[in-house]
Amino acid sequence: MKVQRRSINSRTKVVSLSIIIAVSLAFVYMFGILIPDGTAAGSFLNAKQPPSWEHLFGTDALGRDLFLRTLKGLSVSMTIGLAASLISAVIAVFVGIMAASGSKYADAFVNWIIDLVMSVPHTILIILISFALGRGLKGLLIGISATHWCSLARLIRSEVLQLRTQQYVAVSRKLGKSEGWIMTHHLLPHLIPQFFVGLVLMLPHAILHEASISFLGFGLSPEQPAIGIILSESMRYLSAGMWWLAVLPGLVLVLIVLLVDQLGEQLRMIIDPYSAQR
Repeated sequence: MKVQRRSINSRTKVVSLSIIIAVSLAFVYMFGILIPDGTAAGSFLNAKQPPSWEHLFGTDALGRDLFLRTLKGLSVSMTIGLAASLISAVIAVFVGIMAASGSKYADAFVNWIIDLVMSVPHTILIILISFALGRGLKGLLIGISATHWCSLARLIRSEVLQLRTQQYVAVSRKLGKSEGWIMTHHLLPHLIPQFFVGLVLMLPHAILHEASISFLGFGLSPEQPAIGIILSESMRYLSAGMWWLAVLPGLVLVLIVLLVDQLGEQLRMIIDPYSAQR
């Protein structure tokens, strides 16, 4: 009885923490989205001011409020990361099912593609794809989407292989059910939790890659208020002692990435009851 009560309390804590993290991330995201473009407009009279109560993160070289610009940039980075993660998760499910349900040649080909993609560092591959597609939002989005599906695809493949050996799947085949019916009613419902957990766990990597590629100049254009652009602009002023231009936006980016990663871990523990009881 005590073990069961401890298990319930542990699971309740995991669910509560997940809700708190999700609400916090949603608040930051929506606040950044709702900031009007003209709110962070610059004024040379307020340029290069250190952090204060009036400007929590100080102002940049053009007099723009760095706190509002950071929140706006976070919303841009989170939007791109979420879109890229969603595309990658869909690709992973499709590829994983194709590998597990097709012939051994299809399985071998998919595993070869996964090994090929994973053998190249993501940053280099995203830069190459983005540069080939003319940089900008399209190149960045395609580059991130095309490089983050491999681990989830392998997980989906192993899950489908295990599900196809279950007794209820064999009974459905003997009853004359088609492969499409089995896929829709037996396989896909079991893959939904893995899809969402994989999506959330890919999100922090996608956000960091968006920021790093934009920082290096192969991502978004300089006029867009993305975190990578803000950090890139701050580099030329660090030697002048304006540390807040890089440190504060960088810390917020790290905090958001850690929160998203923690949310993914909490969701994994909710889905896996054995993890929640540890």
